[in-house]
Amino acid sequence: MTAVKPPIAMLAELTHRCPLSCPYCSNPVQMAVRENELDTQVWTRVFREAADLGVLQLHLSGGEPASRPDLVELVDAARDAGLYTNLITSGIGLTKKRLDALDAAGLDHVQLSLQGTNAAMADRIGGYRGGYDRKMLVAEWVGEIGFPLTLNFVVHRQNLAQLPQALAMAEKMGARRIEIATVQFHGWALKNRDALMPTREQAKHAGRIVAEVRERLKGRLVVDYVPADYHEDFPKRCMGGWGTSGLNIGPDGQVLPCHAAQSIPHLKFESVKARSLAKIWYESEAFNMYRGTGWMQEPCKSCDRKTIDFGGCRCQALAIVGDAAATDPVCSKSPHHSALQLQADAHASSEGSALIYRLPPEKTVAH
Repeated sequence: MTAVKPPIAMLAELTHRCPLSCPYCSNPVQMAVRENELDTQVWTRVFREAADLGVLQLHLSGGEPASRPDLVELVDAARDAGLYTNLITSGIGLTKKRLDALDAAGLDHVQLSLQGTNAAMADRIGGYRGGYDRKMLVAEWVGEIGFPLTLNFVVHRQNLAQLPQALAMAEKMGARRIEIATVQFHGWALKNRDALMPTREQAKHAGRIVAEVRERLKGRLVVDYVPADYHEDFPKRCMGGWGTSGLNIGPDGQVLPCHAAQSIPHLKFESVKARSLAKIWYESEAFNMYRGTGWMQEPCKSCDRKTIDFGGCRCQALAIVGDAAATDPVCSKSPHHSALQLQADAHASSEGSALIYRLPPEKTVAH
C-alpha cells in the first residue's frame, strides 16, 4: 500500500439535533442522542489532535451545530488549535449577537443550507415553518459581518426547477461559492428515493445550467456540482478516496471515513474517547479496509480508472449490490450498471410518494 498521507479536512458532527427534518439528511437513521455527545473538553482535545495530525480545515456540522450552547467556545478552541473553521448551518438557532460572538472567536467561513428558493418549497422540504425567512435574515447578518459565504443547495426531483433561481440568489447575496449537490441516496434519502430521484432529463438540464453559469460567472462565483450519479457512467471519487484526505467524527466520538460509513455493518469504528485521532487514522481496521487499491475486485482491479475514482462509493455498492467491495454500480463497467439505470428511471417516474421526514435523535436508538 502507498504510504498514507495525513488528512487535510475534518468534519465534526457536533450534534445530530436539528430543528429541520430534511428527508435527505445525511445523518444516520440511528442517531446519537444528546447524552452521548462529546463535551467541550473532549472536542477541544480532538481539535488539537487534528491539527497535530495535519488537518487544516475544520467543518463544524450536525444536525444543526447551533444547537450546541458551547458553539462559540468550540470555535475559539479550534482557532487556538490553528484550524480554519467553516460553520455548516441551517441558520436556525443563530442570532446577530451570536454571529458577532462567533466572529470574535475567529470563525472563518459560513456555509448556509438552502432547501428551496422560496418559503413554500424550503419550508416544506425542511419540515420547518418560517425556516426560509430565517435563513434569509441570517444571510443578511453574515453579509453585514463580512463572513465569506457558501450556499449549499441540495437538489432533487422536487426542487431542481429552482436551480436557476438558486444560482441567481448566490450571486445577489455576494456568496463566494455555491454547492449544487444532487441528493446522495444514503440513510434518510435512501428511504425517499421514490420522492427525490431526479429524472434523467432533469439531471442533464442541471448539468447544462451549471456549465453555463460557471462560464458566465468565472472569477466571481465558484460553482461546485455533485451530479445525479445514478444517471452517470462513472462514479464519483467519494471523499477523494476512502481514508485519503478527510475524516468525519460523529457526535458520540466515532471516527468515520465518510458520513455514511456506518451503513457498512462489518466495519468497527473506533472512538476518540478511547484512542488518539492519529492512531485511528493510520492504524484502524475501518480506515484501512478500503484504502488504496489492494482491496479491489474486478473490474476495478485491472481498470485504468482505479486511481481516479477508487471504485466509487463503498456505501452505495453495499446499498445497491449488497457488497461494499463491489464496483460502484454507477460505473458503466459494473455488471450491475444497466439494472441501476432501470432502477433510477423507475424511482424517477414514481408519483405521489410521500416524504419520510428525518426524526429527531430523541426518537431513535442511540449508537
